[in-house]
Amino acid sequence: MAKITATLVAELRAKTGAGMMDCKKALNETDGNMDEAVDFLRKKGLSAAAKKSDRVAAEGMVAVAGEGKVGALAEINSETDFVAKNDAFRGFSAGIATVVLNENPADIAALTALGFPGSDRTVADELNHQIATIGENMNIRRIARLETTSGTVASYVHGTGKIGVLVQLDSLKECERLSAVARQIAMHVAAAAPQYLKREEVPAEVVAKEKEIMRVKAIESGKPEKIVDKIIDGQINKYFGEICLLEQVYVIDTDFTVSKVVENLAKEIGAEVSLSGYVRFQLGEGIEKRADDFAAEVASLSKG
Repeated sequence: MAKITATLVAELRAKTGAGMMDCKKALNETDGNMDEAVDFLRKKGLSAAAKKSDRVAAEGMVAVAGEGKVGALAEINSETDFVAKNDAFRGFSAGIATVVLNENPADIAALTALGFPGSDRTVADELNHQIATIGENMNIRRIARLETTSGTVASYVHGTGKIGVLVQLDSLKECERLSAVARQIAMHVAAAAPQYLKREEVPAEVVAKEKEIMRVKAIESGKPEKIVDKIIDGQINKYFGEICLLEQVYVIDTDFTVSKVVENLAKEIGAEVSLSGYVRFQLGEGIEKRADDFAAEVASLSKG
């Protein structure tokens, strides 16, 4: 039996929002396996968790460059929010996005070998220069780029760079209306945080896992076995509607799904339109933050 420490309990609570005693019980039931403990809580209806599990804090900004045929995103991290608001840091972040836009590097390693705009330094040298000048550690975390030969790539940045989005609409008819709707869909992506473009992209193992959780919850709630499959069919469609961009309810006009908005746009401009790609960066998502004194709050739970 694995030792269930206060740190493990605190981590599970942060991931799920469940109560501390429920988190300890889940970890005991799953021999300390974090992923299985999350599923255990979800099956018991004790976790609001899946959507919150990656919501962790980190500072910096998401910078955007370009629009029209091509757009680029870059997430640059800093240690403090104070530095993230610094003009030099923001200028450096914008420069990185511009390099991604113009040079299309394959990855971060390729990016750092390229020249930084307006200087004789490479991106790597400019990063080191900024660290030395600002006096705080910085990191180029991730980059993305979308490009179309026929259509538009729209961008949207929320706030001061907490969320950055690119959306690609392909169409033979390029017009202001196409660009306007693409930007509105980018705003939707920022708000609705889809995980996939369409249901066909959702991995089979993810769907199977969700169905298992739905089945357990239905049976434990007293639903007759003979109608459980029908219940799951309805719930899985609702699940796809939550995580797949094309099936989400459009936040700007909730009478329509995103796919219907694209369909209506095609009729409006008299040409086929395809929502062929999107990228959404939320600052700090997936970065593990150093454990703090919160573990002390639940230290007694690891005893006995």
